[in-house]
Amino acid sequence: MLGYKNVERVKPSGLELVDRLVGVQRVTKVTKGGRAFGFSAIVVVGDGKGVVGHGLGKSKDVSSAIAKAVEDAKKNLVRIPLLDGTLPHEQKGKFGGAKVFIKPASHGTGVIAGGAVRAVLESVGVHDVLSKSQGSSNPHNVVKATFDALLQLRSAATVARQRGISLEKVFNG
Repeated sequence: MLGYKNVERVKPSGLELVDRLVGVQRVTKVTKGGRAFGFSAIVVVGDGKGVVGHGLGKSKDVSSAIAKAVEDAKKNLVRIPLLDGTLPHEQKGKFGGAKVFIKPASHGTGVIAGGAVRAVLESVGVHDVLSKSQGSSNPHNVVKATFDALLQLRSAATVARQRGISLEKVFNG
């Protein structure tokens, strides 16, 4: 979450957070006594009103990996600017080999997105959006690329404040 100008961190207390499981991977470590299996889970939590976070949990069994991931996600909550159930503007995000493009859509379009991107956008509370995931389909990197795009979003009021001009002047040049 570092390197972004206008990231507003949020405390998890007093929020109705819903968690969504993005993916569970079974990982194998080969030792001299055979194979040791473990699990890693990636989870996205959000309140559906612009607050969202993601987390990774690893454990020997699935349920505790998910529980750890939820705890980790609650530590990384951020607020995303929304505009009438969609995004303020289109944005590209990148992380590793994954690239994500998100674009605002008119009311009634729905969430047009693949698995990992859909989980993040629905947790944020976006109802109408178009998206395209390119490059890597690794769910870890796709989730982080989606967060990269979301954290770069700026509302019109924020742009006006940063430029020191009125809201009308932002739209009318």
